[in-house]
Amino acid sequence: MVSVIASNVRKGNIIDKDGKLYVVLTAENFHPGKGTPTTQIEMRRISDGVKVNDRYKTTDSLEKAFVDMRTHNYLYQDGDNYVFMDPENFEQVHVSADILGDGVKYLQENMEVTLSLHNGIPIAIELPNRIVLEITETEPVVKGQTASSSFKPAMLSNGVKTAVPPHINVGTKVVINTEDGSYVERAKD
Repeated sequence: MVSVIASNVRKGNIIDKDGKLYVVLTAENFHPGKGTPTTQIEMRRISDGVKVNDRYKTTDSLEKAFVDMRTHNYLYQDGDNYVFMDPENFEQVHVSADILGDGVKYLQENMEVTLSLHNGIPIAIELPNRIVLEITETEPVVKGQTASSSFKPAMLSNGVKTAVPPHINVGTKVVINTEDGSYVERAKD
């Protein structure tokens, strides 16, 4: 265990609170003009997935659990689990869909992810921030619709809906942000 002050807690950190492990989803520091600066932390209890929101003084001490963060490659889905391999020792790790959450939609064969393990048990996963997917469905371009600020709905090859600029057509490969599924740019071939 390592003690950290609340203002240094970051997304993805694993906090040990009352003997239970929590993964940090968001951590925001607030510095009001008057009063005590605080840190608002949204966490998910690893054992059962329950989310909690806690507010701390920025100087409060929290216990950061020791977590082994390693690069793994995604291999395949096995029932409700997803199998990843450590490229250094070729050990395979089964990760439940609960840990992957929404990230499951963005998994691609051989994708490199950062897996957080606590005592050898997977507790959190970090996907690449951006991935390339193909547009499988979208509306055709309408002549005269040149406003670049107007996005149109589109379906990605992984079944996720997003919004793309009018000039993007079916079959185009695009870069998508895995945090929120938003369009970043057209993929470079």
